[in-house]
Amino acid sequence: MKKMLLSLLFVLSISQSSLGDDMVFIDQDLMTTNGGDDFCGINNKTFLSGERITFKVFYSVIGIFIEAGTAQFSMNREMLNSKPVFHAVGEGFSNPRYDWIFRVRDRYESYIDTLTLKPYKFIRNVDEGGYKKFENVTFNHEAKTATSKNGTFSVPPCVQDVVSTMYYARNIDYDKYKPNDKIPFSMFLDDEVNNLYIKYVGKETIKTKYGKFRAIKLKPLLVKGNMFEGGEKMTLWVSDDPNHIPLRIESPISVGSVKVDMMGYSNLRYPMTSRVLKD
Repeated sequence: MKKMLLSLLFVLSISQSSLGDDMVFIDQDLMTTNGGDDFCGINNKTFLSGERITFKVFYSVIGIFIEAGTAQFSMNREMLNSKPVFHAVGEGFSNPRYDWIFRVRDRYESYIDTLTLKPYKFIRNVDEGGYKKFENVTFNHEAKTATSKNGTFSVPPCVQDVVSTMYYARNIDYDKYKPNDKIPFSMFLDDEVNNLYIKYVGKETIKTKYGKFRAIKLKPLLVKGNMFEGGEKMTLWVSDDPNHIPLRIESPISVGSVKVDMMGYSNLRYPMTSRVLKD
């Protein structure tokens, strides 16, 4: 349950690099020409201050899914060091009925420039079955550095953190891609720069626990690890409307499978026009 909830926060951040031994990576030889500049120079057109999205995590061993946890993402406009920022927060909780087995209370935060959508500050505060970890990273994009308690590290232009990636990637114009195109980006986590990509698969209609939606289908490439199988076996669907909110994640894991469904939202920037009200 621990890695499942951690991976949920990571995957929702668009899917995202690594937690534990599981990681998304990019092979430069496989990259299409539709690439790296897409994670530079994007302006926010998809979300507003006050947005809230809730997800449920379901786990299955023998084909029956049980509710294992919840994740919530919130977005508010604030000031940081006299600069206007979006303060994005992602929180993960194990189901209270399973707390006696393994209690998880995780909180991830990102302070994001309102114009460039680059992160200024990233905070990771995890409490997992008695294991606790706190990270505080500040970014200097002019100097191209990221600073944590362990030192200062060089980072590329347009580098993202775990949470800011989700909001940045929501602003990608997927209509300009063809099926199987790969969209590369860089993320700083655990004092390392990870060069990653997501693969655009196409569009389809999916039925979730919240409803039926027209969706954009994406796949991250996973290296085989302790939890996830290798290859492009994880699938992510986002709403095919101007909001681009995550709707569902599915993946086989080392034992069983995991499914994450969007279960509620409020204060979206646009109407949820991707929802199919009638069959």
